Amino acid sequence: MPESHPPSAARLVVGVSGSPGSLTALVRAADEARRRGAELWPVLAWEPPGGTLAARRSTAAAIVVEDWERPARERLLKALRDVFGGTDTGLPGQALVVQGVPGPALMRIADREGDVIVVGAGRRGRLRRALWPSVGRDCLAHATCPVLAVPPSPLQTALEAAHRRNVLRLRLDTGRFERECAVLPPSV
Repeated sequence: MPESHPPSAARLVVGVSGSPGSLTALVRAADEARRRGAELWPVLAWEPPGGTLAARRSTAAAIVVEDWERPARERLLKALRDVFGGTDTGLPGQALVVQGVPGPALMRIADREGDVIVVGAGRRGRLRRALWPSVGRDCLAHATCPVLAVPPSPLQTALEAAHRRNVLRLRLDTGRFERECAVLPPSV
């Protein structure tokens, strides 16, 4: 009779870039991992300047890969410190820095039964979508496992609105600000 191996623990593979949306996704992934008794795998995918193809053509690129990977590792560690107060998530799993396009990299890692990909789903205009393809949309369209797309925090929306007002040098409407703050959930 063949030996049966116990099923591996479910993993929540979360895309981390350091952006506010990815930090919100990391918080949600950690909550889901605790609730499900799953592992948490924060992943930061990076590409060399000019893309992977350009790096493969250059012999000098192979020499400086460590120099390109170091900032990615530092960005992942900063994101973990921002969310958890340190690099320890308090959950089983491991943080990874991988070279590659973020969407396909997340899908390659989330290859076990029971895995879930968690990504931030920010609000993006047409220009941003055209210039920077969405990792969330890529995962939703092509992943073979469930994908949890986490909407941005209401505070992020308020912060972006305040930033736009500052850039355009518009006066702060305190009545509007009070109304916006009144609709925020108390847990935020």
